[in-house]
Amino acid sequence: MESHFWQNWAGCASARPTRLAAPATVAELSDEITRAAAEGLHVKCIGAGHSFTPVAVTDGVQISLDNLTGIQSVIPVEPSGALVTVLAGTRLNELNPTLWSLGLAMTNLGDIDVQSIAGAISTGTHGTGARFGGLATQVRGLQIVLADGSVVNCSAEENAELFNAARLGLGALGVIASMTLLCEPAYAMRAVEAPARLSETMERIDEHANGVDHFEFYWFPHTDRVLTKHNTRLPGNTPLTPVNKIRGYVDDELLSNTLFEGVNRFATRFPAAIPRINNVSSRALSAREFTDRNYAVFASPRRVRFREMEYAIPAEALPETLREIDGWLQKSDFRVAFPVEVRFAAADDVWLSTANGRDSAYIAVHQYHRRDHTEYFNAVESIARAVDGRPHWGKLHSRTAADLQPTYAHFDEFRSVRDKYDPARVFDNAYLRQVLG
Repeated sequence: MESHFWQNWAGCASARPTRLAAPATVAELSDEITRAAAEGLHVKCIGAGHSFTPVAVTDGVQISLDNLTGIQSVIPVEPSGALVTVLAGTRLNELNPTLWSLGLAMTNLGDIDVQSIAGAISTGTHGTGARFGGLATQVRGLQIVLADGSVVNCSAEENAELFNAARLGLGALGVIASMTLLCEPAYAMRAVEAPARLSETMERIDEHANGVDHFEFYWFPHTDRVLTKHNTRLPGNTPLTPVNKIRGYVDDELLSNTLFEGVNRFATRFPAAIPRINNVSSRALSAREFTDRNYAVFASPRRVRFREMEYAIPAEALPETLREIDGWLQKSDFRVAFPVEVRFAAADDVWLSTANGRDSAYIAVHQYHRRDHTEYFNAVESIARAVDGRPHWGKLHSRTAADLQPTYAHFDEFRSVRDKYDPARVFDNAYLRQVLG
């Protein structure tokens, strides 16, 4: 059979599936899975390819859900929110404007919006906000195509064990065809972005994280400088004052993408210059304040390619963990030009959520795709593991089922549900064998 080549956005995972499929209906999706299982082929779905891990890699049938898009139904619920059923391949950057037109919004979002809704939720996209859970906490129902081609609905009331596992299921249980999300009334956000010092920010970290709806900051390694982002939720009818086009181009395109690409190319050739570069870069982004639709504030364009690892740690362990990372950078010869991103999430009850059972801080480290990330990521992973850190399922890490099992209270339950619904491992691949056993 003809072989096809696929790779993810970052270029760090690739596959040669034997067959490609792009079903346009749930019935066609069911037929593709039934056929693959009969032929003894594995099945994996792809969305935007924004996972850094090989979670979507397959040697069998690769299914694109790009033809399964759009909102199927909207059912109002009190107080003035709605249950929105959306097909799994719908991209977030298409869903969010449509929700706004309906007077609705997602409760929380990540900082990239090109993913499919199913891919984002299945790998644990979380956003930021100490009072808010990740995207999976907004799921109220799923329609899943199982390994035998059957189409099953699940929720907290119907097929509850499947629902508990599949709302963050890593694609290990079946293929999500659609999902029902609890959406809330549309809201605007006031964004206040400002440079600050890392030491001062950490002295008041609880005040920052808990004193505003959605807080995050970027730390420039080899410096004491950060860029803080305080985002406050406002009623949906609030007059909007978005960033003007010229300022937006300078900050979000010229500085954060075009110039940043050039900086990283230079740093690749001359890594010793990175501390000085970071000092200059951290001062180039000046303070700004604006009010816009929620999704326009959450997401930023990312055109500089990189590799990423992200760890969820207990929120109270954040100060010491950052000190350890800073200490390692000072002692090592390693230089990194990419900022370290720090975000927050409330404890939740999703079985494989990185915030399951505990309020969490997220530390995301990045490396330019032309430079080796191994030494840096290994060091940060070791530091995060020392405080029982949990790796983001869609970002690079070296963890295995043996050392992940102790940190997840429902890990064995998840694996039991997997055994029940996919005993022949139709949806298996090397990554799932690594992290699930």
